[in-house]
Amino acid sequence: MVTSPDAVPDLAELRPRLPSPLQEVMDERFSRCGVRLLLKRDDLIHPELIGNKWRKLAPNLVAAAGRTVVTFGGAYSNHLRATAAAGQLLGLPTVGVVRGQELADRALNPSLARCVADGMRLHFVDRSTYRRKTEPRTLAAVLRAAGAEEAYVVPEGGSNALAVRGCRALGEELRGRADVVAVACGTGGTLAGLAAGLGPGQRALGVPVLKGGFLGGDVRALQGEAFGGPRGEWWLDERFHFGGYARTTPELDAFAEDFEERHEMTVERLYVAKLLYGVVSLVEEGALPRGTKVAAVVTGAPFAG
Repeated sequence: MVTSPDAVPDLAELRPRLPSPLQEVMDERFSRCGVRLLLKRDDLIHPELIGNKWRKLAPNLVAAAGRTVVTFGGAYSNHLRATAAAGQLLGLPTVGVVRGQELADRALNPSLARCVADGMRLHFVDRSTYRRKTEPRTLAAVLRAAGAEEAYVVPEGGSNALAVRGCRALGEELRGRADVVAVACGTGGTLAGLAAGLGPGQRALGVPVLKGGFLGGDVRALQGEAFGGPRGEWWLDERFHFGGYARTTPELDAFAEDFEERHEMTVERLYVAKLLYGVVSLVEEGALPRGTKVAAVVTGAPFAG
């Protein structure tokens, strides 16, 4: 456990399961189209730091070297929960800057309550300030108000150059194992690293869970920061966000329940269900030709409350 500033956490103590398992599943929606489906079970890396949260946070926790870690997110942020859990496991103080000053006067939802239970101190800011959080003056003011001026800052969603380089290992674990590797995208960091790690002839597919059409530029910018320029082959399909982040529909819920019954696994709704729905749709449309081997990255598990 980290007990003093400048102490580098030993992440090996957390015993991550790496490489994560790669499982082939039989599904007639794929087999009748001549496509094989593999699941890259990053949700099994660690019970608290699940999936891409491990890959993105681990290098940043080392860089924090015992300092307080400040990061950002909305009221239901998986990233805030993962950062709080990491702090609790490693003895690192954490501060979560939460979008929405009005939330400060309400009872905490289960997601934020879990953050607090894991020792995270929450600091609520109004939505206008939150939008400007990457501006140096605004960031400095937020850190000052949160009493964390000397903290190590991790961006919203955990996506920075260190995180992207951490996610490159995901692609490296899948070299030669699939033709297409598909992943759900929030801030684009996992896709940026995944594509960089894949081998020749492999492509990465990103399924954004937010509306907006901005993610392509973000992925290119993250690869530039991490590697000095573009890496790997990747593309986005923006059709499967189901209304935006943290939104689902009865159709998506029914799809996820059916997938759970078919394959005896739980399906997280905000990212993984949208990814799997997108992959099934592409196969049924014929966008992935016969003989394709597609790996879907299971980046998270349902929140237990």
